[in-house]
Amino acid sequence: MAYNKLNEEETRVIVNKGTERSFTGKFWNHKEEGMYTCRQCNADLFPSDAKFDSGTGWPSFDDAVDGAVTELPDADGRCVEIVCANCGGHLGHVFRGERMTSKSTRHCVNSISLDFVASR
Repeated sequence: MAYNKLNEEETRVIVNKGTERSFTGKFWNHKEEGMYTCRQCNADLFPSDAKFDSGTGWPSFDDAVDGAVTELPDADGRCVEIVCANCGGHLGHVFRGERMTSKSTRHCVNSISLDFVASR
């Protein structure tokens, strides 16, 4: 399967499981309506109505498109990594029980792992 060409920083985060600095990504404070997609393969990941301001400096979502995100134990054993179910690209981590929303789930995602398609 052909994927989008990634630059060096995108490769560091998406392929090599890096993290961008908080409050620096293009989507952390983004408020348009639409769909957040995988930067590597364009798969739909998170609807904009699931996005909320967690105060962490990364885009946060309390829900994902059904079947779009896979959860994996993080290498450190303390966190749960989330990856695109279609291509395996690193998205970030998921946290539960924080009670920031009624779903008490926070998908904490690197902006660089995402693209966005506005609603028409």
